[in-house]
Amino acid sequence: MSNFITATDRYIFRLVLVPMIGVFVLAASLLLLEKMLRLFEFVSTEGGPINVVFQMLLNLIPEYAGLAIPLGLMLGTLFAFRKLAISSELDVMRAVGLSYTRLLRVPYLMTLALMALNFAIVGYLQPKARFAYEEMEFELRSGALGASIKVGEFNAIEDRMALRIEESHDAGRELRGIFARLADDKGQVLSISARSGRFLANREDRNTIILRLTDGTIVHSVPNGTPRVLSFSQHDLPIDLPALERFRARGEDEREYILPELLEIGWSSEATQEERTGSLANFNYRMVEVVMMIMLPLLAVALAVPPKRSTSALGIFLSIIIVVAYHKVNQYGEGVAQLGRLDPFLALWGPFAGLTLLIGWMFYRIAYVPGGQPIGALESLYSRLAKLLKKLFRRDRRFEGRAAARGEDALAV
Repeated sequence: MSNFITATDRYIFRLVLVPMIGVFVLAASLLLLEKMLRLFEFVSTEGGPINVVFQMLLNLIPEYAGLAIPLGLMLGTLFAFRKLAISSELDVMRAVGLSYTRLLRVPYLMTLALMALNFAIVGYLQPKARFAYEEMEFELRSGALGASIKVGEFNAIEDRMALRIEESHDAGRELRGIFARLADDKGQVLSISARSGRFLANREDRNTIILRLTDGTIVHSVPNGTPRVLSFSQHDLPIDLPALERFRARGEDEREYILPELLEIGWSSEATQEERTGSLANFNYRMVEVVMMIMLPLLAVALAVPPKRSTSALGIFLSIIIVVAYHKVNQYGEGVAQLGRLDPFLALWGPFAGLTLLIGWMFYRIAYVPGGQPIGALESLYSRLAKLLKKLFRRDRRFEGRAAARGEDALAV
């Protein structure tokens, strides 16, 4: 084992691991933060508890990890080999007989481990987390997650009761400035106002809660009759809870099925053509996202090594663009396949084959062609644009300096 993993391998492992973890955490955090703002707005609008936001974000982690893991793997490998190339350590390793394929031994061991992890996430964790997220969103909309009565607004309950609360204190345990209006089918109306109150659970009937009011007045109005007024120091007002609709069963969306279930539906003769096509499209989408990780170390090396006497970072930007664009192409291919316009295998494995050939050519250029640069033309164009921008920047600074000097001369005169 000591001969299989050398000191050079351990050194490369450290170079890859640190940026890989950093990129993964950064990418996942940015995606979660962007979603967090929307969820806070949604939960506050629906009147739900704040802790629901973090529970929903927890269910989004597998969804974002499916993209963050490949991105972290590729950028971690790219930054490691870029550091070796810029510091000339890569030239020394190549001079002592270590080829690119030998140097990629440890990155590929890490790739296989991350592929297994991503396979478990994409194939099993993502579907269940997606369903749990949809269920929590549904329950939040329906009020099953403790949606509260909005303060300062009239709240309609079962179309027979209007309730308004002016102030809420102690996390909703103490209510002040309460007004309630109840009507029945016979035209009788109860108008209740109270100084304070609180909600209590009803042990006898779980579908009803008790609003205990203190220091208030009840006005009882009947059709063609004289209203009656009653003052009270304490009054219990039962409130019927609305019936909660049950959430749908899992499987309305193909993305909620685990991989064996997708294959079972895709090969089932009892399923409709639309269900089989959608299941096969989603199955191929998940598999192609995982299998593509095997080519990412080769892409990282091909884009990591800049031209000699250059520190160009063009490869970093290209690597991010390629990974994200390929992910979006797969999503588009899945959508087209689900509509039945293209065979699922062709729509998803076709772009995979094309990108695999491109990465193979790029790695061959960098590894086996002396002085080969797979993005040499782009590097040349990039350097020319950089020089042009530098010249324009220098001209602007010279012009500003001359204008300032003329201004000083004019002030002196």
